Amino acid sequence: MAVYTEVTDDALRAFLSDYDIGEAIAFRGIAEGVENSNYMLRTTTGDFILTLYEKRVNPDDLPWFLGLMQHLATEGVNCPQPVVARDGNALRLLADRHAAITTFLPGVWPRRVQQAHCAPLGKALAELHAAGARYAPERINALGPAGWRPLLERSLSRADEVTPGLGAELTKTLDQLLAAWPEGLPRGQIHADLFPDNVFFLDGQISGLIDFYFAATDLLAYDLAICLNAWCFEADGAFNVTKGRALIGAYQSVRPLSEAEITALPVLAQGSALRFLLTRLYDWLYVPEGALVTPKDPVEYLRKLRFHSHAKGISAYVG
Repeated sequence: MAVYTEVTDDALRAFLSDYDIGEAIAFRGIAEGVENSNYMLRTTTGDFILTLYEKRVNPDDLPWFLGLMQHLATEGVNCPQPVVARDGNALRLLADRHAAITTFLPGVWPRRVQQAHCAPLGKALAELHAAGARYAPERINALGPAGWRPLLERSLSRADEVTPGLGAELTKTLDQLLAAWPEGLPRGQIHADLFPDNVFFLDGQISGLIDFYFAATDLLAYDLAICLNAWCFEADGAFNVTKGRALIGAYQSVRPLSEAEITALPVLAQGSALRFLLTRLYDWLYVPEGALVTPKDPVEYLRKLRFHSHAKGISAYVG
């Protein structure tokens, strides 16, 4: 989450006039994250999130995202629900951006991931995959392997500003990954961005999953690999196998991995690390002037990428 586009009081008042959710009494930007412009909105009827879609989000994909959230909620997944205006539409324009209001979920995201967070996460991810299997529309993952080379090319000329030799290392790694990328693994609807700040906990249990705007139809085990990267590394860069074991074990208690998925896990984890390194690299080098945004350090994912390149099977993640 972030704020790139400012919304004036008059524009907000006019926007809300199309809804039956009351008048705004509090409105503030959310600076965490790097993608869309997000605001906490409190009205006379309750709390909501207002999102203006920026950057990598294709407006043509927005009905798919909103439909997925509606579907998952009907399947029992705790996730934000789009709020429709009086005309029955959830998607509108605000400040020359596509925008939507969603319901607010209670809870807080873990600022410091503990082992106790990982098993509930694994179970929730597998349940999301099971629920998504009944959502028929598909969406190509624009930030999947086919999108990595164009991403790298956008930053390649300046990559060595981050660390010497980075451009050459990423070019070599990308070539190797694309040659090794697995085919024929189980596919379905994935979240693709289930970082700690997108998972809310309340009383030790997950109270909600948010930010589905990178969701796509892709390899299910790739989504698990994304979570390994986001949840199981310590601040010093070491991988915590106790967290990895809890995450993978809880996932498999709901949806057992196939032998092919288990074999492919190091490659999938390496691909996940590269994907987030590349988007972080671009955002680090090209922060929009005046944006209320906190860019994330790409070097963190360079360390993770190197770890996965030396992983010898699933034992690297579960001990």
